[in-house]
Amino acid sequence: MVPNVRSEDVAASRGFYGLLGFEEAMDLGWIVTLASPAAPGAQISFMAADRTAPVVADISVEVDDVDAVYEAVRGSGAEIVHPLQDEEWGVRRFFVRDPHGRVVNVLSHR
Repeated sequence: MVPNVRSEDVAASRGFYGLLGFEEAMDLGWIVTLASPAAPGAQISFMAADRTAPVVADISVEVDDVDAVYEAVRGSGAEIVHPLQDEEWGVRRFFVRDPHGRVVNVLSHR
């Protein structure tokens, strides 16, 4: 699970979290993900806006089978905020609103 932080100044975010030991793991221009070198699973992402979705998700959760999770979530009646789709940067994802109103980006790497 990775928290996604809306940031109008990604450079400032990168600089601050660099002080805490985080290093750039991914930069797609509109989203930057930083990770701890000591524990690469400890990550945080920053973006001003999501390039292909209507909102910035609050968190991202990677799952083994995004299609199965999508069907389970749809069956539960939860609000799908962004439909299941393949993205050019190698993930298949959808957004869903949790019971507390938070938007979750659910994804699998292809």
